Amino acid sequence: MTVTLEVAEGVGTLLLDRPPMNALDVATQDRLKELAEEATRRDDVRAVVIYGGERVFAAGADIKEMQDMDHTAMVLRSRALQDSFTAVARIPKPVVAAITGYALGGGCELALCADYRIAADNAKLGQPEILLGLIPGAGGTQRLPRLVGPSKAKDLIFTGRQVKADEALAIGLVDRVVPAAEVYEQAHAWAAKLAQGPAIALRAAKESVDTGLETDIDTGLAVERNWFAGLFATEDRETGMRSFVEEGPGKAKFR
Repeated sequence: MTVTLEVAEGVGTLLLDRPPMNALDVATQDRLKELAEEATRRDDVRAVVIYGGERVFAAGADIKEMQDMDHTAMVLRSRALQDSFTAVARIPKPVVAAITGYALGGGCELALCADYRIAADNAKLGQPEILLGLIPGAGGTQRLPRLVGPSKAKDLIFTGRQVKADEALAIGLVDRVVPAAEVYEQAHAWAAKLAQGPAIALRAAKESVDTGLETDIDTGLAVERNWFAGLFATEDRETGMRSFVEEGPGKAKFR
């Protein structure tokens, strides 16, 4: 299998395993979508880590496979390509990308689907599609500017240049830079901590933020308002408030 889902302590690890560079061919894209949907459904998965292994996150699409595709073939395939990444972005649980080595093209676009990105100090990220006479096709022209702003996104997309971890951190493309040997450990720790949190409230927070970024503020506020009121019907809200009153903040144990 080119992608697997391993679950431990409430954390599901989506592991890319297509040596040597985790090139995202059609089979890998389809498998990624299948497992992202499984992670969404499974109650024992409360947070997710996306990881490509110790050497590389994902160096992009399988160019040899794409070279044989004509316009008609890509018209038929491009929606499925985007859908596989969108399935990751819409996992209604906290998702962190653990980035080692290269995260280029589709690899960078996959990292953009996470809620948080932890990168190795030797990582390199970028959208080099322009160097092939193309543009990003798995969400890069949409998710990248939403994350780093339009001018920085255009610089990366127009030039196709790679950025090292320190620059990626400075422009907001990643959220934390750590030694390469610690990437997965720290990503798993981030996910494991949130896996102990109130699952429905975390889902509400993620949907409210993501919806707000994609619509006008009035619609976003309506989504927030509905979720906020709805959470008053949950056991987690009762647990959290009772713990706050009786023990002080930050001590609640959610089921």
